[in-house]
Amino acid sequence: MDEEISTRDRIINTATRLFQLQGYHATGLNQILKESNAPKGSLYYYFPKGKEELALECINLTEVLVEKTIREKLVKIDDPVESIRNFIEEIIGNTNLEKNEKLSLNSIKIVSVNLIALETSSTNETLRKACQSAFNTWRNVYTEKLLEGGFNKEKAETLGMVIESMVEGAIVLSLTTKSDTPLLKIAEQIPFILDQ
Repeated sequence: MDEEISTRDRIINTATRLFQLQGYHATGLNQILKESNAPKGSLYYYFPKGKEELALECINLTEVLVEKTIREKLVKIDDPVESIRNFIEEIIGNTNLEKNEKLSLNSIKIVSVNLIALETSSTNETLRKACQSAFNTWRNVYTEKLLEGGFNKEKAETLGMVIESMVEGAIVLSLTTKSDTPLLKIAEQIPFILDQ
């Protein structure tokens, strides 16, 4: 049983790394099998629907990890404005982490939901919905924090979406420019955006 679990995990870990480095379309099943050192039949044993099902698993695992991370960070400070600002500042500290660390912005241990969404949203409805689910889950964590802080439901939902959109965009800009400035500017604006 341990061998089965480790083979499945090797396939997932390899696919995650390759999707992150090369993108969904440029990653082939033969490459995943070869680099994971998995027996040929094992990929379809664990993922009968092939690459799409494997990508779904990578997205789902990333969704859960990122949600857990956001929740753990936001619970540290009661005030939602200060909590969210502080969380974004903590993301800045992750820009210099190594690629093999899960919380690194350019980690090869989690899949870039942004990248898969951009690559597949117009061609693969299943993956589009999985990416949408991840973004909604993360947005809802911010919304819940704002509701706990006394924001009304409509405003909390709108601001949760605004925060999630800003964070995702700033991550892309920070990686592209190799600079913390986009995330830093968002952190600075949070008190003004969340001003009641």
